[in-house]
Amino acid sequence: MDKVQIEKKLNEVIQAELPDVEEDVNMNASITQEYGVNSVSLIRLIVAAEEKFDISFTDYELALSEYDTFGDLAAVIEKKLA
Repeated sequence: MDKVQIEKKLNEVIQAELPDVEEDVNMNASITQEYGVNSVSLIRLIVAAEEKFDISFTDYELALSEYDTFGDLAAVIEKKLA
């Protein structure tokens, strides 16, 4: 799966888990400032991404400080799928 496909599927997860997001997300925008993501909503996103992509995140990878943008999350998913 290439980066574009990963970002498309991740966008679906984001829209499902963050009901206030009504359009395609900017993968390079700050997830906390632009989209209001907090540690709880990030964990919900990661759990949904684990199911969607059939991958697992470690406890270390659940920290909000690890992700400035949704692109950062997509990059971790891409590495896990490689």
